[in-house]
Amino acid sequence: MSLPTQPTTPPVILTGDRPTGPLHLGHFVGSLRNRVAYQHDYQQFIMLADAQALTDNMEDTGKVHRNVVEVALDYLAVGIDPAKSTILIQSQIPELAELTFYYLNVVTVARLERNPTVKEEIRLRGFERDIPAGFLTYPASQAADITAFKASLVPVGEDQIPMIEQTNEIVRRFNRIVSRDVLLECKALVPEIGRLPGIDGKAKMSKSLGNTINLGATPDEIRAAVKKVYTDPLHLRVQDPGHIEGNIAFTYLDAFDLDPAGLAEMKAHYQRGGLGDSVVKVRLEACLQELLAPIRARREELAKDRGYIMQILKEGTYKAREVAARTADEVKAALGLSYF
Repeated sequence: MSLPTQPTTPPVILTGDRPTGPLHLGHFVGSLRNRVAYQHDYQQFIMLADAQALTDNMEDTGKVHRNVVEVALDYLAVGIDPAKSTILIQSQIPELAELTFYYLNVVTVARLERNPTVKEEIRLRGFERDIPAGFLTYPASQAADITAFKASLVPVGEDQIPMIEQTNEIVRRFNRIVSRDVLLECKALVPEIGRLPGIDGKAKMSKSLGNTINLGATPDEIRAAVKKVYTDPLHLRVQDPGHIEGNIAFTYLDAFDLDPAGLAEMKAHYQRGGLGDSVVKVRLEACLQELLAPIRARREELAKDRGYIMQILKEGTYKAREVAARTADEVKAALGLSYF
């Protein structure tokens, strides 16, 4: 007679967004779509990283405050189930700031400055040497977020892999200092399709660059955005052969078109010539209208009861804080900072 199988605890996964504006298609294809699937197999914590958002938004803190609910609406509209995923507000869990403070003592300024992700973000924002200290120490803050919930998996784009590597450096050094494994290392979970490029052809779809299509976009907004989508600048006449690589219209179709055979036929036609960009964009708009219509409808319905949204955030944050507090207590005990 075999013994009954003992239930296993599913792995913890941590993901989230900085609430600096409504979410867009880049978030959907790069993370949101996966989070809906993850919630069935993992203990999933989804963080609204409002405190981190302040590191480069201190001149407009109201923007961060307003968008906490807006991003939460996006989460629910795409299918995140608060009964299966814990949605939390970062700033309401003080243990995360406490852990960040401890971790800053096991990482050097030079190492923070060498982080490729941080270096690129500093370049994009034009900080040069006038870098907010909170922004520079972002890797330590992210390490606190990940380790607080003992996440073993963290979904990120390829550009964020250096952040995960630095988190694991902090974990290893901390454990070495205290001579035991208090913190857990994590693994980057890189989706097959990363974040989409912007409609203007730039590498990243970003609110700050104004090259996005929001998940709550109206039909007219979708139509107007698709008209601006970057295609092939060398495709000057319909009869000319067109290029697929670097053509954002086809990049989006690859991500959202549900008819791969039909899309393959369109690509072949475009490449041999005789197919205009306008025809490609008609197909793209139809795909996006069909994708976003139900998300927009659910979002509009949910937005009628903001109190319900705040209750979800409150309950999720309380649950998450209990977990983070246990980790903070373990860290303090390992450092000899438990006195009572």
